[in-house]
Amino acid sequence: MALKAKIEHKLQKVKKFHPKHVLSKLREEGWGHRRIVWLLLAALLYYQGWTLFDIVKVLIFLALFLFIALPFVFKYTPWIQRHLVFLPFVRVPGYINFTDPESVGLPGSRNFYLESEPGVKLGVWQILPADINDSTTDRSEKWFTEQLSDNRTVVLYLHGNSNNRAGPHRIELYHFLRKLNYHIITFDYRGYADSTQLAPNETAVVADAKAVYDWVKEKTGSSKLIVWGHSLGTAVSSHLVADLCLEGNRPDGLILESPFNNVFDEVRSHPMAWVWRKMPYFDWFFTSALEKNDLGFVSDQRISVIDIPILILHAKDDVVVPFMLGQALYEAAEQSRSTDWPKAEFVGFEAEYGYAHKYIVRAPELPEIIRKFEDRCE
Repeated sequence: MALKAKIEHKLQKVKKFHPKHVLSKLREEGWGHRRIVWLLLAALLYYQGWTLFDIVKVLIFLALFLFIALPFVFKYTPWIQRHLVFLPFVRVPGYINFTDPESVGLPGSRNFYLESEPGVKLGVWQILPADINDSTTDRSEKWFTEQLSDNRTVVLYLHGNSNNRAGPHRIELYHFLRKLNYHIITFDYRGYADSTQLAPNETAVVADAKAVYDWVKEKTGSSKLIVWGHSLGTAVSSHLVADLCLEGNRPDGLILESPFNNVFDEVRSHPMAWVWRKMPYFDWFFTSALEKNDLGFVSDQRISVIDIPILILHAKDDVVVPFMLGQALYEAAEQSRSTDWPKAEFVGFEAEYGYAHKYIVRAPELPEIIRKFEDRCE
């Protein structure tokens, strides 16, 4: 009866998962900077010899374009929304031989492909721990797969938007995890790199992550399995792991690096939204559109049913996903998760170290933080 009550309690929480239009609580105070920009533009034009009448016409045209035309285009063009959220077209460096991950400095690694659903292929890398003896001549697919069940911890890494699994800061993290003697599985969602070129949305990328997770889970045996998400990948990870916990197919731990609480607050807080965020109808134009087009990531709701250890990492100088959004997600976890479950842990990093959005991996204390978290993942 107790088990039945617990399941019913979780199912009730699932009903809250429908992405809701969340008006941001994190409003920016003042608007002096925007006023200064307009005044500087007017002064520049006047200095160039423009008449006051022509300056006024230009400013009116710019205002109509910026605050009416562009918001309407964004609201009613799902293709633009998907590409701005996921940025799959940003690829730096431009050419990577994904079939040979060792060519980008990852020894003991291989490339392979998994099918997420009919017609959708995902490019995947498996990277071995540093202490595995790679002198063996047997480097077959079977040999690589067997290593995943050697009782070393396996990390399934879900990257954020833009670039691909070969992004420089991501490779830096793989080296960090290799030195901890972890196995790493990393992949590209549809629309990225050498995966099938289809426009992603929330449902699709979570399905991609689930396909890779199922493959890894089947191969790991008794090895610990930790899901690690970064940036937008934290939203995908939270959605994935929430579903897995409800299914009873949970991993052993969840690490969220530089996460946001929900996409609505993130859009408003993102540097790209600076021009528009003081608009009276900002949420109607920008965030409600994401909800309707399957881009409504709500980690602060999904985290309420994640009943495994959670570690949140965030740097105070992160301008892409502000530190306060990571704190908001942690507070949501503290308020909504059962006190009987393993606690969520929040670790902040001071701005003076310059880790920003991508380089928490460089923190000297991070190995100890991760090891202690691994010990909690039973």
